[in-house]
Amino acid sequence: MLLVSREWTFLSNHGHVLVSLARDPDARMRDVADAVGITERAVQQIVRELVDEGYLRKEKVGRRNRYAVAQDARFRHDLESAVTLGAFLDLVRRGAGRPVSADVG
Repeated sequence: MLLVSREWTFLSNHGHVLVSLARDPDARMRDVADAVGITERAVQQIVRELVDEGYLRKEKVGRRNRYAVAQDARFRHDLESAVTLGAFLDLVRRGAGRPVSADVG
C-alpha cells in the first residue's frame, strides 16, 4: 500500500501566489494568503520579489493594485528554463477548467 503525504506540493509558495494572481489579478493580499495557506506578510514579500524580478507587473487602480503576469518570462531553473509563465499558466487554467485569458505579454 502506497502512503501519500499531503504535506508537500510540486509548486513553491511563489508559484502558488503567481497562479492565484493570474486567476484573479485584483485579489487582495489577504485573499491570496488564504488561498495559498500562508500569511499576508509572506504574500506581500513574495509579490514584491515577483515584481522586482519582472514576473509580475503591478498597476494602481484607485486604491487597489492589479497584477499582470509577464507571460513571456521563463522559469528560473535550468531544467524548466524553456517554459514560459504563459505556457505554464495556460496548462494550470485548462486543468482547472478555466478559460485562458490574455495577460500582459
